[in-house]
Amino acid sequence: MPKLDSYLFREFAQTTFAALVVLMIVSLGAVFTDVLGDIARGRVPAGMMLAQLGLQVLNYLPLILPLGLMLGLLLSVGRLYRDSEMPVVTSIGVGPRRLLRPLLMLVVPFMLVIGACSLWLGPWARQYSQQMIEVGQRSLLVAGLEAGRFVELPGGGGVVYANAMSNDGTRLGRVFIYRQDEGRMDVTSARTGTLAVEGSTRYLKLDEGFRVEGPMDGGKDFRLMRYASNEVRLPDADAAGRSDAPELKSTLALLGDARPEARAQLHFRITPPLLTLAFALLAVPLARSPPRQARWGRIILGFLAYVMGMNLMLLGTDWLADGTLPSILGMWWLVLPLLGFALWMYFGDGRMKRPRAAA
Repeated sequence: MPKLDSYLFREFAQTTFAALVVLMIVSLGAVFTDVLGDIARGRVPAGMMLAQLGLQVLNYLPLILPLGLMLGLLLSVGRLYRDSEMPVVTSIGVGPRRLLRPLLMLVVPFMLVIGACSLWLGPWARQYSQQMIEVGQRSLLVAGLEAGRFVELPGGGGVVYANAMSNDGTRLGRVFIYRQDEGRMDVTSARTGTLAVEGSTRYLKLDEGFRVEGPMDGGKDFRLMRYASNEVRLPDADAAGRSDAPELKSTLALLGDARPEARAQLHFRITPPLLTLAFALLAVPLARSPPRQARWGRIILGFLAYVMGMNLMLLGTDWLADGTLPSILGMWWLVLPLLGFALWMYFGDGRMKRPRAAA
């Protein structure tokens, strides 16, 4: 590898890696907040928090990696201009065509990783996440209940306590449940209990116990019942996704699906690697700046270009799914013009205008 290519590639890669680290930290915070929200609402078992966090990150990688690559290139190329290295390189005849080699050495691996995440890892993560939730809702252990500890119901609607639990997490012993709703409280106790799941609805089937119901404001309207069997509904779990939902199907399966939603999902998975190439090509001309010029304005322009491109991709997916755009048009109306504009900007970068002919 020529020394110039090695030097430029090292500069591009180091700055891009630093930008990705910052973006991943910020993104992990946002994804972690979403997962905690689902756990608080009872849609995801608490015991699956870390697993769901990792699977959700795989879904967001096709959106995070293009931005990290673009910001890294903007910062690295901008530094070369600020330190007057790019003018020196240009003075020896190194133009955009010559810079394309070290640039593609970084961009092509990024496109492969983004394509793998978008076409394979992302759909697999969504499907596996749904399977984990469906299986976990059938286990009291994974659902967050533990023997000898008061567990608050999602949403603050009450607490559950069990004195004992079987090793497989399917049966409880000496159960106590306190709930409150619309100014009334409900206290239920039972000798044993098991978890039952019907669709997305979970029930605790209790045997041999008592139930006391009454007002919370000190009234006398109380009812005491003794029962042989009783069912207490727990907060709803996440609704199981349809088996034919395009988001849960593999990319190969989408190729043979003629539904508009499936076509939209297929183009949604194909678009990120192509947008990555366009953003990378745009970063080089956008980073051009004189030595004493502020560089943050160009970075803001690059970030706005990324936001507009990704928003149009999401809007285009919705338009394809609901039939506003024909399936044959796909997402090419966004990808091809953006790629053409990026190529024109890249190869026209630094080109001197021809002098006007004398009159």
